[in-house]
Formats: sequence, C-alpha cells, structure tokens
Amino acid sequence: MAGMTRSPSRTPSTWSVAPEPFDSPAAAALWRAYYTEVSDRWYQVHEGRTTDPDELEREIAARTGSEFAAPTGVLLVARHDGEPGGTAGVRMLDATTGELSRVFVRPDLRGRGAAPLLLTAAEAAARELGARTLILDTRGDLVEARALYARHGYEETAAHNDDPYAEHWFRKELTG
Repeated sequence: MAGMTRSPSRTPSTWSVAPEPFDSPAAAALWRAYYTEVSDRWYQVHEGRTTDPDELEREIAARTGSEFAAPTGVLLVARHDGEPGGTAGVRMLDATTGELSRVFVRPDLRGRGAAPLLLTAAEAAARELGARTLILDTRGDLVEARALYARHGYEETAAHNDDPYAEHWFRKELTG
C-alpha cells in the first residue's frame, strides 16, 4: 500500500490454535502459568500475599485437566509464532451444554488477538462435541475476563455451580 514501509527483515507474527493433549509439556506449562496468576491475584486481593509455594504445587498437580480429554472435552493451545501462548478448555456437562474454562493468554502476549481466536476456536470445538450452549464462571477480580466474555456475546446469568471462587456466571447460545 502506498505510504507504508515494511522492514524486509521483519515478518508479521502469527497465531495458530489447535487441540493438544491436556498433559503435553506446553499445556502443563500454560496451566502452571494460568494457575499461578489467578491464585496469586486472589491471595493479593484477599490476603495481601502470593500463593504459598507448597499449596501452589498441590493444586497444580491435583487439577490435571483430564476433563479436557476426548471424547467429552478438548484443550486448545494457541501458539504465537510457534511458541505456546494461551489455552482454552471445553468439557461437556451434558449432551448439549459445554463448559468453557482455562481461558488464558500469557501476559507478555496479551493484546495481540489471541483471546478472541481462542474463544472462536473453543466455541467451534464445543459445537463439534454437540454443545448448543456454552457456560462459564469467573471471579469478580478478573475484570478483563468478564469484559472479554461480554464483548463476545456471553451474557451474565444466574449461578450454575457452587464453586467457592465463582462470583459471575455467563452463558452463550451457540449458533451454526
């Protein structure tokens, strides 16, 4: 285009999103980053400290992500220029309802378009699993997540679980 210059040595960065085993090294590293961030954030807000390292290790090990295994779930990994940069998981709760969780983008890669790509891919994966509705929960302090879901057509709704950390519940009817 006229007026635009581009350095010949610089190529644009790209994202890709694909299913990956929940226990792959990339998925495990992203789960650790996700859990560390949300746990530390909770403890900072409520107790003015970060997560106890022993507790962190116990919780990461206890929540393997096996609910994201086929045939009733999928874990998606977003890669930025080939490097793992984010995740989104879907698991079926019943024949037509999927639950979205573990939506995460590494802090150094935020603002580069990964979150919308992950949501779109997760919704497509949920449809393939038979979901007509996708639900999720999040916390009040995760304001960025709540804004993301609202921007992408998720509507806040009544509680659908009794998770002690859940403060906001969303749903989206899937079309197509």
